[in-house]
Amino acid sequence: MFIDKAQVHIKAGDGGNGIVSFRRERYIDKGGPNGGDGGDGGDVILRASRNQNTLANFRFQKELAADPGKPGQDSDKHGRNGQDLLVEVPVGTVVYDKSGTTLLADLHTDQQQVKIARGGKGGFGNAHFTSSTRQAPKFAEKGEPGEEFEAQLELKMIADVGLVGLPNAGKSTFLASLSNARPEIADYPFTTLVPNLGIVPVTKDASLLVADIPGLIEGASEGKGLGVEFLRHVERTKVLVHLIDSWSNDVVASYKTIMQELKAYKIDLSTKPQIVVLTKIDGLDQDIINDELKQLKKVLPKGATLFSISAISKQNTQTLLYEVLRVVTDLKANEPVDVIPVIGVEVDENAWKVAKVDDGYKVSGRKIERFAVRAHADTEEGQRRLRDIMKKMGIMHHLQKQGIAPGERIHIGEICTLEY
Repeated sequence: MFIDKAQVHIKAGDGGNGIVSFRRERYIDKGGPNGGDGGDGGDVILRASRNQNTLANFRFQKELAADPGKPGQDSDKHGRNGQDLLVEVPVGTVVYDKSGTTLLADLHTDQQQVKIARGGKGGFGNAHFTSSTRQAPKFAEKGEPGEEFEAQLELKMIADVGLVGLPNAGKSTFLASLSNARPEIADYPFTTLVPNLGIVPVTKDASLLVADIPGLIEGASEGKGLGVEFLRHVERTKVLVHLIDSWSNDVVASYKTIMQELKAYKIDLSTKPQIVVLTKIDGLDQDIINDELKQLKKVLPKGATLFSISAISKQNTQTLLYEVLRVVTDLKANEPVDVIPVIGVEVDENAWKVAKVDDGYKVSGRKIERFAVRAHADTEEGQRRLRDIMKKMGIMHHLQKQGIAPGERIHIGEICTLEY
């Protein structure tokens, strides 16, 4: 089954808790702290693969969860790190947040992979906190939660060539006659219900990856018919081969209908490099073919290429493929080098800000909030550690400059509250 959209819940592994432990050995009274650190949680990693061509695997697999880290143990034993979860998705998969507006990842190259969710850091055990003035710490840190969110996956096929045209324009026949693809073919509209991919050999050393996009109709960009669901697959193709049925009543009207829908899509697709092809010329008088070609030339953009072919008898198809290969090769040679996409928004780990609220001040920032999550803020030791961290980061000095008074509260994100 062809699925090109899926919604999944992504959960990286939580970090393991550090533990409080002291040496208990024979003949040693009051051994020192030896609580081990917790292990880091596993990451969720997406990898693009040419072996996948649909998101059907996510129809029932709605949760992508990596393993959590294990808690630390006594004798300074570090907890085991959680195993990363590696998930293969088709090349051309894009990942959005739950709203579908923020792009998180764009996997457009085979074997490209991105860490879509980071596992939580393991908490420190009490052995980590020993110092010359604190020789027997009785506290440890909790593990940090792994990143967790809802995401939308969308597949946008990355093919060299996209076949577009009205229903029954001959797209499936063209693809089936020249490639290893076997799309459904019949003499009624909308026989193609899903995009089909085929590799079309052109020369001994060169081939084209061709996508047959289900037939568009007037109003497709507004949701009519099947086309609006699959226009996204046209976005990534380098060249459009626009097929027009030579037996249609008005070839110019057929051409204009598709061009209007390409233009009306959320991204103007009508500006893509395009080769226009008159199909099904078998049995037609040459004068009729020449007249239709003449009509089309009048409405085509200057410099546009026009062909007439028969996919069944392969008349003129090789000449067409040579031209398509030439255009694709030129475009590939001039396209910019791909840049590995940035995942999410870059955040300064050390940045923080303070805002006045009714009962005190609210402190927010990635680093201080991560420390707050890991600290046992309901204990005296945990609160003392948070105050020490805020002092080192300069937050306490800033609060004092703001005029914080004894008894006022310090809220660290939505995580915990301290009293000044």
